[in-house]
Amino acid sequence: MQPFALNYARPAAELEFVTPYAYDSGRQLNVLFDGRIAARDHALLRELGTTTSTAGSKTHFDD
Repeated sequence: MQPFALNYARPAAELEFVTPYAYDSGRQLNVLFDGRIAARDHALLRELGTTTSTAGSKTHFDD
């Protein structure tokens, strides 16, 4: 017996998006390409909502 939801489930669409920041392991922060701390860029935070680190768990955020 196949669960009902599997009849309608579809894979999520892949979005092509490049994050404007990268993880700096020395500083243990996400930094913009010009070296500024990503979490201090208010325009970036308004646009993305957060600067989730890709270095570890996706549940940890830069403060």
